[in-house]
Amino acid sequence: MNPFSPLTLPNGTVIPNRFAKAAMEENLADADHAPSDDLIRLYRTWAEGGVGLMITGNVMVDRRAMTGPGGVVLESGEHQARFQRWAEFARARGAQIWMQINHPGRQMPAALGQDTVAPSAVPMDMGNFSKQFTAPREMTEREIKEVRERFVNAAVLAEQAGFNGVQVHAAHGYLVSQFLSPITNRRTDRWGGALENRARLLVDIVKDIRGRVGPAFALSVKLNSADFQRGGFSPEDARQVVSLLNPLGVDLIEISGGSYEAPAMHGQARDGRTLAREAYFLEFARDIAAVARMPVMVTGGIRRMPVAEQVLDSGVAMVGIGTALALNPNLPREWQAGKSSAPMLRAIAWKSKVLASLAYMAMVKHQMRRLSKGKSTNPGVGPAFAFIEQQLDTMIKTRRYRRWIGRQAT
Repeated sequence: MNPFSPLTLPNGTVIPNRFAKAAMEENLADADHAPSDDLIRLYRTWAEGGVGLMITGNVMVDRRAMTGPGGVVLESGEHQARFQRWAEFARARGAQIWMQINHPGRQMPAALGQDTVAPSAVPMDMGNFSKQFTAPREMTEREIKEVRERFVNAAVLAEQAGFNGVQVHAAHGYLVSQFLSPITNRRTDRWGGALENRARLLVDIVKDIRGRVGPAFALSVKLNSADFQRGGFSPEDARQVVSLLNPLGVDLIEISGGSYEAPAMHGQARDGRTLAREAYFLEFARDIAAVARMPVMVTGGIRRMPVAEQVLDSGVAMVGIGTALALNPNLPREWQAGKSSAPMLRAIAWKSKVLASLAYMAMVKHQMRRLSKGKSTNPGVGPAFAFIEQQLDTMIKTRRYRRWIGRQAT
């Protein structure tokens, strides 16, 4: 399949090509946790690079529940002009822009000083790094209802700001993914046990969003192919969840995998069936495509045009690219011009998978910070340098967040 052919979604809207900028956590919000000038400049750069779709990094549906400091929050229309400008610059070259909406659940840094909730009171298990996360308490019925309403509210606000769609983050061990996984969901009420119960929050959110937004507004779900943890969310579970979503007006399913505890999305815990170095989740995506009534997108390690073509020829409709676009935002235009660009970060030889995952994310964020300032990228940045730089950035933004959230409570 020609990667530069358009994709018509079930809702009738058209994505101009098959390349998507997959979500990466930018942590580039302004002091009000709205889109900053740097964040808007970053998306303008990606728009100019020729992608057909951009999916934003995490936009949080609750200011008290952050995946990290410096994240964008959307709870009201207070900063609508900033969100409108973000959408406008991203759409300027004809691409679609979808907002990824999320709640971290138990995957919220303890340093942020907020109450941590999850489906069940299951603490993070990351060895010596477990203390970086506060043990969560089990959510009440009222809190589950509030979270559901917050996802819907964020979707409605995104549409009003000019975004073309939203993506509900139900992967990578965040809250909706925690409900789906039997490791983190040990409830015995209607939210736990059988998969239909564990999927109830996701299904309810999707139904409610579809009922509140216009038909041309795209609705996507990011779903784990698996937790990559024994006894966790399995590929068969993923197929069943997609079957539950089939009749609900979902326009695209993105397949990824893993969590903070098993970071398969960075390549550290790939399943034996997947490709060795690129398209980590392609085999899983093929399985999902066999049961999905909506287009399927696969994300995870793709950085070469031949691999992107292989993904599309396998029956997957869309190629999600993250790190490679952080390294080279012009990648789609270069591929269309016949160049064999294949951007790559330096290898990380650290023994600790957790530290290696953190360093990988730091190296990617280093590139995005440079692009957001109008600078060229630095693929050769060392993992130790990027890790220390990110730790300092996180420390500064954590202090800023705590001051900001303190002002909101007064």
